Amino acid sequence: MNENAKPSVSVYAAIELSKSTWLVAVLSPNSDRVKLRQVRGGDTAALVGMLEREQMSATQVDGCPAEIVVCFEAGYDGFWLARFLRKRGIRTSVLDSTSFLVNRRSRRAKTDRLDAESMVMMFKSFDQGDRTVCREVRVPTPEEEDAKRLDRERLQLSAERTRHVNRIRALLNLHGVREVKALWGGDWRGWLQVVRTADDEPLGKFLAAELTREFERLELVHAHIRDLDRQLEEGLRDGALGIPNVDKVRRIATLKGIGRLSAVLLVSEVFHRQFANRKCLASFLGLAPSPYASGAVKHDQGISKAGNRFARRLLVELAWCWLRYQPTSALSQWYRGTFGAGSGRSRKIGVIALARKLAVAIWRFVEDGLVPQGASLKPEAP
Repeated sequence: MNENAKPSVSVYAAIELSKSTWLVAVLSPNSDRVKLRQVRGGDTAALVGMLEREQMSATQVDGCPAEIVVCFEAGYDGFWLARFLRKRGIRTSVLDSTSFLVNRRSRRAKTDRLDAESMVMMFKSFDQGDRTVCREVRVPTPEEEDAKRLDRERLQLSAERTRHVNRIRALLNLHGVREVKALWGGDWRGWLQVVRTADDEPLGKFLAAELTREFERLELVHAHIRDLDRQLEEGLRDGALGIPNVDKVRRIATLKGIGRLSAVLLVSEVFHRQFANRKCLASFLGLAPSPYASGAVKHDQGISKAGNRFARRLLVELAWCWLRYQPTSALSQWYRGTFGAGSGRSRKIGVIALARKLAVAIWRFVEDGLVPQGASLKPEAP
């Protein structure tokens, strides 16, 4: 034990969240015994009351109450609980569960009780300065969290549209119909009435009814996408929608190869934050390398994939767009000089590296106005 470490003057509480029950592990000052308390899931009044009772009972030698410090894992319940507790003066941290130090045995006991007990012990070490046991997640503001809904709903609608299109194609392919019309708009009802199978038979009544319902759902998704795109366009044009950091969105959208929707996603998911350096940015995106070196064995395990998957996927797509729309830029020339003569697999790996470099270039463009070397701006850009 480090003799220079300062003694704890805090009551540590770790909350294991679930829908029905919140299990709270409490560690009082100058004690290694973990107490377990239960409150009904979502009952914030009972939680605050229990924490205040623990705080009052854990008095210091001079009679002053200890500080209550709370943590829980980032996950399904989001960040509302952290904001709720902080408003009431309770210091609260949200932890990244994938960063926890765990027993590496192939089969280990796992229960809510054990998880809560180990989490409160780890959090005590973390709060006293040991940054190797876990990592803390930044709690976004309500405005930052709400800003993500626009682009994430747009991504969800696009995925839903793809599912409906694939379903319609699959149903018709069962009967030899390979050319499907009106998938992206048009008179699909009239087409369904005249289409015939590969053996020159009309569609069965149950198949036609199922296809009608699929087309109706697809038509509704198309309408939702158009409405959302219209809202985004109007919000960026006149600011009436209240999109946060709209100036950053407009700046990114001036680069050729990056559309307004992509710019909104990049800002709402990534560039609303401040990064100390490019390594922090790559780590947040999950685009940082993961080396493996043990004895004489050394190899690269690929990127960490530990960050924001929405932004990471978009940056890979933008890397391909960058090669097409910014062929004379320094990044595109670097990629072609390094990976252009390689195999298809090596070119795909190279695009990941390009995505990381592109993220850094966009970050510098957003923060400092430094245009990526050799990049072109859109004609309407100032």
